[in-house]
Amino acid sequence: MTPEEWEGARRDLAAALRAGYARLKASDSAVDAVEAAVVVMEDSPHFNAGHGAALNENGVHELDASIMDGESLEAGAISASRAIRNPIKAARALMKDGRAVYMTGPAADRFAEAKGLQVESQSYFTTQKRVDALRAMKRHAAAGTEATENEKHGTVGAVALDANGHLAAATSTGGYTNKPDGRVGDSPVIGAGTYARDGVCAVSGTGKGEFFIRYVVGHEVASRIAYLRQDIETATDTLINHDLAPHQIGAGLVAVDAQGVAVAPYNTPGMFRGWVTPEGKAFVATHEQVYEVEL
Repeated sequence: MTPEEWEGARRDLAAALRAGYARLKASDSAVDAVEAAVVVMEDSPHFNAGHGAALNENGVHELDASIMDGESLEAGAISASRAIRNPIKAARALMKDGRAVYMTGPAADRFAEAKGLQVESQSYFTTQKRVDALRAMKRHAAAGTEATENEKHGTVGAVALDANGHLAAATSTGGYTNKPDGRVGDSPVIGAGTYARDGVCAVSGTGKGEFFIRYVVGHEVASRIAYLRQDIETATDTLINHDLAPHQIGAGLVAVDAQGVAVAPYNTPGMFRGWVTPEGKAFVATHEQVYEVEL
């Protein structure tokens, strides 16, 4: 990434924190906060979700997202969308609709449009960075070489604890570059890439989704906290840096517990992440360097 790309990503990550925190300060719910934060990142070209999403093997964008309310355990999930500008909004609309938790493909696009959500042509989601990444991945596949984590995949997500003690999580992604047509990863799978339960934790994951599904990562974190009485740092670190380590996949997550302790473990050279403390201080980070930002 160029210095300009690094700066742009940090700027948009800070904007996502501001958007989410503004909802919490206004006494809105944790669900409102995580949705607002993810929308900002979906609209940014610097992250693999919405505008700037990865391309599949046929050069097509297929978008996945989900959201979960820790108070009611209600959830909504969208997968393989080819047109929804902000898939997280569609996931929230599906949760509110109440007739289904999960909707996929053209039906998801039709649902979003019927709910008045903005839809776009495929060209809206495409950036030169993702076109270049697809070419690179096809070269790697042909040569049998290993791609960088940045070329492979990425996900955006948010977790929040509101003033009423309620938790929520939201996740959105374009999946991994050069993925099979129709492939769905963990991001829209409740309990895998997204999970929230009041009194325990909220989790949003990023990495090779097939393994997050197999390990049911979000629910596993919650189970270790609830049943083994592990603290959130131990539960998440064990999963990311021990349980998933033998598979040699890039993996990370963001999580917050019922006391407001936030963690963001990852096993790659870096991961974009940011958080707001209960005192109202905001920070963003890429590698080990942490930057304080204005709210």
